[in-house]
Amino acid sequence: MILDEIIVRLEKFQERLLFLLPKNYRPFFDTIPDAKNIMIVGPRGTGKTTFLLKNIKERNALYISVDNPIVSTVPLFDLVEAVFLKGYDSVFIDEIHFANNWSMHLKGIYDVFPEKIVWVSDSSSIVLQKGVADLSRRFPIIHMPLLSLREYIYLTTGKLFPVINPFEYEFEDVKTIISEINILKYYYDYLDHGFRPVFLEGTNMYENKLLKIIEKSIQADVLFLIPQLRENHLRILNAIVGYLAISKIPRLVINSLCREFGIGKEKLYQLINALETVNVIRIIRKERDFKLNSAGSKIFLYDPGTYKIFNGEIGNVREAYVATLFSEAGKDVYASKSEEYGDFLIDNVLIEVGGKNKKRKNADFVLRDDIEVPVKNSIPLWLIGFQY
Repeated sequence: MILDEIIVRLEKFQERLLFLLPKNYRPFFDTIPDAKNIMIVGPRGTGKTTFLLKNIKERNALYISVDNPIVSTVPLFDLVEAVFLKGYDSVFIDEIHFANNWSMHLKGIYDVFPEKIVWVSDSSSIVLQKGVADLSRRFPIIHMPLLSLREYIYLTTGKLFPVINPFEYEFEDVKTIISEINILKYYYDYLDHGFRPVFLEGTNMYENKLLKIIEKSIQADVLFLIPQLRENHLRILNAIVGYLAISKIPRLVINSLCREFGIGKEKLYQLINALETVNVIRIIRKERDFKLNSAGSKIFLYDPGTYKIFNGEIGNVREAYVATLFSEAGKDVYASKSEEYGDFLIDNVLIEVGGKNKKRKNADFVLRDDIEVPVKNSIPLWLIGFQY
């Protein structure tokens, strides 16, 4: 298929995708700078494609998804060159890591067409592992986080409340929120299905879509990190996810797993690290834990909504929620040195997590479920969902 024919088909695909855009967009979109070149990375289903398509409406741009079979038939540089020769000022390239030698092609595009606008996105952190070192100064990296509770409420109700620091909140902001909406209802709905905007396509479809996202991350994305992946390794990857989903304690017993699957420690750590890289699990380490082969102190499913699918432990849901919201907000999240003192160390603040009757232990703050209003050192879990 010649380049002109591919471009014509891409234009038709783009028209259809633009027709399907939602009415409202994530507030996070407004925080992304309008730069000439950017690289957006983050987990699948968080709105990166929607962000690119939204901006196409305002520009003379063509959207290119590299995992489209017709795109894979030609070198990426050649296709982008043909697009610019067609008169386009901008190209928005999605799923960049599917292109052969993508970093080399992207560098070439930047160098040969310095006056053009090139935005790139990818559905995982693979691009941060492979080939980005020499591109970071050309393409500033933007992380697209999971949806916050604040954003979920906006997409559900149209109400946009202010960003709140849960440790330094204004009580009037809290009062406004609890007076205008049933905050606990939205918080629990969010825990069930609100971490990715795919819920807009129907909450009854969320579980199925989330499972498909996890499946694609394992079967497609991990292959870019471990090309020699075997069928037995895929079973182990799925088993790790299943084990964490139903385990009472968010940890993996490495020696036990090695015996059960007949696998060496080095390979098992490689698989665990791959799951972390493609945003299927979230490893929480202790501060100054720099070991290469480490499963950390706590391991959570990346999307806390996954626990509902497997009827997971409420304690793990709470802690996964805390780890997720603070991590996605850009905070340093570590496991506490000792469970006797608290659960997490977040930007040097010691945190304990639990239900409404949870004791503070020696923590600076206790984050409690089932309460609406913060009192002294007790903060409702819903409040940390307003950090972005």
